[in-house]
Amino acid sequence: MTRLRRAAYVALSSFGCIVFIGLCAILSGAPLLFPSLGPTAFLVFASPQAPGASPRNTVLGHLAGVLAGLTGLAVTGLLTAAPDLTHPSWPRIGAAAIALGLTCAAMAALEIPHPPAGATTLIIALGLLHTTPQIVAVLAGVVLIALLAVLVNKLFGVPYPWWRAAAPVTAPPPRPLRPESSAKG
Repeated sequence: MTRLRRAAYVALSSFGCIVFIGLCAILSGAPLLFPSLGPTAFLVFASPQAPGASPRNTVLGHLAGVLAGLTGLAVTGLLTAAPDLTHPSWPRIGAAAIALGLTCAAMAALEIPHPPAGATTLIIALGLLHTTPQIVAVLAGVVLIALLAVLVNKLFGVPYPWWRAAAPVTAPPPRPLRPESSAKG
């Protein structure tokens, strides 16, 4: 695929998925469309073979981000607080730091890297989306983008895993050299 065709594919696929999810958001009245879906769309269409682009890492990475964001809010007593991006407080900074640290740790420990999940955790920890219906909508939006990535990539013949990225193929270790037998004389 030429660079121009690849750029067009990434642009049109991302555009189409966000329009579809936006339409679902309008029809449902739920916040299915949120900022970290943008980098997720880029990743799944521009680098579909990258481990972080797999549906598994997409869904589980964002799930880790949501859970960590809620944990940050709970620990700092901000679960029911209104968002305030213009006047950061120490509790809000704490919620964001705790959430991001937990998200990064979970993705590393569970080997589910998905960098856009770092944005999702901040969206939650900063209180932008934090109610139960909003959390359900965020997770639904993530599942939608993952399903659309599988559908679109498969439809256009772009190699993409159904769930988990294939393990890298490595050559078998070289066989140890046998010492040559010494000549008897």
